[in-house]
Amino acid sequence: MRIGALQKTTLLDFPGKVSAIVFTQGCNFRCPYCHNPALVSPAPGAPPVDQEDALVFLDKRKRLLQGVVITGGEPTLQQGLADFCAALKSMGYAVKLDTNGSSPDVLNNLLRSRLLDYVAMDVKASPRKYPEALGDPGDTVAESMDVLNKSSIEHEFRIPCVAPFIDPDILREILALIQGHASVFLQQARLERVLDPAFFADKGRALTREEMEELKRQADSRGLCAIR
Repeated sequence: MRIGALQKTTLLDFPGKVSAIVFTQGCNFRCPYCHNPALVSPAPGAPPVDQEDALVFLDKRKRLLQGVVITGGEPTLQQGLADFCAALKSMGYAVKLDTNGSSPDVLNNLLRSRLLDYVAMDVKASPRKYPEALGDPGDTVAESMDVLNKSSIEHEFRIPCVAPFIDPDILREILALIQGHASVFLQQARLERVLDPAFFADKGRALTREEMEELKRQADSRGLCAIR
């Protein structure tokens, strides 16, 4: 795997677990509001973290940490993701995957192999809006949502609250695709550093707190929606 960075400790990113975070390099989406642009398109010559060094570090920390979060970029694009997860499981770690949902076959194989303990999936718009919003067909996202809906693994769906990709009607379409007892998080956009600043000078904007509260009220019939 191409690892862009390793965060030694987090108390926030894996529910109920003290964890480390492994950031992978490269992503197949170009979300204009992405707050990890250096991981989407690494600078030429940017040296990745050696995978074996990362595993040695995590092996030494296994008495202090309970989990490892694999995020990105988009981890499911990485060759060797399953082997990396298996190595973490052999150390006794719980493994959380953050994904954009673009690789349902990879996600399904990881779940079938019992290599994941928690999945957080971003849903950036209604799948039918993905061609317009991100230039992606969107069918893979809907399929990944279905994979998680049918699984018994604990998971959450994260919805970045950026216009024009999210509004009450679009949120209604997204919620209709979520089954079971998955948590839903409305995420406030972080604008300090984004992939495409011009987007926010043109047609894009972060939803206000008031707008997000209204969306939360709309979604609260599920009883599992919160704002981050």
